[in-house]
Amino acid sequence: VLAATNKVPEDAVAKGQLRNDLYYRLNVFNIHMPPLRDHKEDLPELVEHLLADMSRKHERKAAMVTDEVMKTFQNYNWPGNIRELRNTLERATIACDGKVVEPCHLSPAFGSMGIHSAASDANSVRVGVGTTVGEAERLLILKTLESTNNNKTRAAEILGISLKTLHNKLKEYGASIGAAADGNG
Repeated sequence: VLAATNKVPEDAVAKGQLRNDLYYRLNVFNIHMPPLRDHKEDLPELVEHLLADMSRKHERKAAMVTDEVMKTFQNYNWPGNIRELRNTLERATIACDGKVVEPCHLSPAFGSMGIHSAASDANSVRVGVGTTVGEAERLLILKTLESTNNNKTRAAEILGISLKTLHNKLKEYGASIGAAADGNG
């Protein structure tokens, strides 16, 4: 049995959060893995490895990240550790058209860290206060379709919804693919 925790097991036992007998049953051989934030010097190699995995998994060509993306990764605290890095790179790989992951391919959460470029403006949707959730969703879907040259399968992947859901949303909005392409929804 291989088990992992983000807590100190001895502390969890002392606080009653981990059963004593379970701890002793699992604690045959203990390997301490420091959090990603404590060994950021490994990020370039981890990014390269995970990007290759994600590119194979999603049949994409993404092979590297820009210096700006790597700098952002180096400055980020990674509270979700390697899982968060993996998910970030998976999303970026799906969103990436070419071989290089750019800031615009990262989650909007990274945008709040000061990443800004013309490409990210072109691939963003601004929604004002008072805009309905339905209208914001419509704008996001149409902008995503535009950024994928109306590739519905790719847009659905980026949005994290099924292709059927995307079709239903477009039908609900009364938007044809042609209307989505020219921004008229």
